[in-house]
Amino acid sequence: MRLLITGGIVIDTEPEPRTLPGADVLVEDGVIAAVGPGLGASAAPPADRTIDATGMLVLPGFVDTHRHLWQSALRSAAADATLGDYLALVLGRLAPAYRPEDVHAAGLWGALEALDAGVTTVFDWSHIQSTPEHTDAAIQALRDSGIRAVFGYAHPAPGVRREDEVRRAAALLGTSGQVTPALAAMGPVYGPPDEARADWRLARELGLRVSLHATGAGAAERLHDAGLLGPDTVFVHGNGFTDEAVKLVADSGAAASVTPAVEMQMGHGHPETGRFRRAGIPTGLGVDTVVDAPGDMFAVMRAAFAAERVRGGALTAAEVLRMATIEGAAVLGLEDRVGSLRPGKQADLVLLRTGTPRLAPVHDPVGAVVTAAGPGDVDTVLVAGRVVKRAGRLLHADLPAVLDRVSRSAARLAAAAGTGA
Repeated sequence: MRLLITGGIVIDTEPEPRTLPGADVLVEDGVIAAVGPGLGASAAPPADRTIDATGMLVLPGFVDTHRHLWQSALRSAAADATLGDYLALVLGRLAPAYRPEDVHAAGLWGALEALDAGVTTVFDWSHIQSTPEHTDAAIQALRDSGIRAVFGYAHPAPGVRREDEVRRAAALLGTSGQVTPALAAMGPVYGPPDEARADWRLARELGLRVSLHATGAGAAERLHDAGLLGPDTVFVHGNGFTDEAVKLVADSGAAASVTPAVEMQMGHGHPETGRFRRAGIPTGLGVDTVVDAPGDMFAVMRAAFAAERVRGGALTAAEVLRMATIEGAAVLGLEDRVGSLRPGKQADLVLLRTGTPRLAPVHDPVGAVVTAAGPGDVDTVLVAGRVVKRAGRLLHADLPAVLDRVSRSAARLAAAAGTGA
């Protein structure tokens, strides 16, 4: 299957974001085959399908390096929550009420929300493993959505043997498909040191990346002292890291995921995007949770852009777009597959309409994506060359049924937890 995207304003992100005047994008069997001018005239054999992108921006799909998809059923349920409020309500009261069918409904709805906004890859940090059936439901939701995902298995409920379940999930997913496994670690911040050592040993045996929440002093230092820091480690947040911790992370080759909207909203601390990137740490962006923040990368990019400038940093629009695409892919170990338009990569693409009051006229395409665009401008989305959104409409066959399921699930969860939502 040969697909040609022609007539658009093409933005590539590797090695740095830049506009490619007059370029077309040729996709063969789900892979980017060529990017350049006049591909329609030179393509042999001719394309089986052509998408006319006239008046659109064409760029790689966004990479969300940290999101809890199971919380999509709880949208805006805790708009005023601090981190402590969130932990008490969402993890303390609502999570125990989730059944496997709730996990599937929320995960599927959240993944479709991401695709609708041009997010083609997401790290699903899934700490809702109450039973093996909950895990299976989360994985199936990702597969049913059509998104590219890294499934981060977190801690199970008491009585579920963690190592066995991590191995089972890793074997179920494999490492070469559209949904791949990772480990979402609780230690050493939210779990004991022995658990952290066991997690890192297991992850390295299985070849998995390890992602962990960490703020304040001590997390990076403890991992370093235990000999666990390495390029397979992703620190989520990192607010308030000491200069020593930043250096340890950088020297180890580890990466960072910053979720600026949630971090400022919940009071984690000032986002550390600038400090991390100046230290040479690969840094991606993430939504985190929609319980009190937007679920699209446009809002996240603007939060990162504004926060760093308030701090006096010099983060540019191009650097922000890079974090949302190729640098985010590097954080997840997927830079050889996604994040840019390099031929040979998977055809994960987003087309944005520019003829709208929000975007037109476009003087600087990169600046427009970061400072002006929104989910309503997303016309077309492709994942591995498969069109999952076209003409502003998601193509999932059962969208009304998915909405009905997640709405009923949300109502039941609120009643079960006594939130009155």
